[in-house]
Amino acid sequence: MRGAIQEMIDKFHRKVEDEENEKLRKKLDGVVKTMNIDLGEEKFSMRLDNARIYDFNDGNLDVADITYSSTPEVLQALIDGTLRPMRGYLTKKFSVKGKLEDIMYLKSLF
Repeated sequence: MRGAIQEMIDKFHRKVEDEENEKLRKKLDGVVKTMNIDLGEEKFSMRLDNARIYDFNDGNLDVADITYSSTPEVLQALIDGTLRPMRGYLTKKFSVKGKLEDIMYLKSLF
């Protein structure tokens, strides 16, 4: 999953750098959030800081603003678009822990 997540990070960076996304850049300006992705045997962490993703690493942080938990298959289905986020959440295929405000920043990644 590391490669698929890295592709999403790269896509996010291109989206933020697009000249037409000034509104998104302003929304994320000054925002610093940490995130864990727990896929069972695979665990990753990253940091959103001023509209850039940094420190994409293996393993989870002890404390994170947002924690996404599921399986690699569910995350891939979300990335592919074969599973809609709301449907996956309501059917408990994945869970997201964190403040609602923080979770909304997660949405801007996609």
